[in-house]
Amino acid sequence: MTVNSSIEVVGVRDAIRSLNKIEPGLRKQFVQDATRIAQPAIQEVQRGYSQIPLSGMARQWTQNGKKIFPFSIVKAKSGVKLKVDASREATSLIYITQTYVAAAVFEAAGRTNTNSLGNSLGRLSPGHTRILGPAVFRKRREIEREMLKATNEVKDRVQRELK
Repeated sequence: MTVNSSIEVVGVRDAIRSLNKIEPGLRKQFVQDATRIAQPAIQEVQRGYSQIPLSGMARQWTQNGKKIFPFSIVKAKSGVKLKVDASREATSLIYITQTYVAAAVFEAAGRTNTNSLGNSLGRLSPGHTRILGPAVFRKRREIEREMLKATNEVKDRVQRELK
């Protein structure tokens, strides 16, 4: 599950892609810095996973041979991660995602199509998530300025090194 923000700094995608060409390990350092900056939003999302949403989610459930449930609060909290995707096909460069399958199903159930799981969890608007999106948007102002500063620093460093 991803949450997109509308901040756009031209050239950041190419700058991030160039970091390892300049000096190995710089991209890894940037991801660590971005994770530190986004920590308030990540913690807000993790606080949202305080209980199992429906009692049936505590039971085993597999679909097409893949284990979907049981839902684990600990795994849901640890599944919240910041990702940096500088590929040309990516729609978002820096985003917070849920990597734990059961929590991702909880976040998006009923978002696209009406189904019984989505109805049991409550109405969800298209393009929205239950915990992830609202939590990130509550902390957006707190992290936006620092993230913009960090991305501008990356752009400036790449431009200096390539001259």
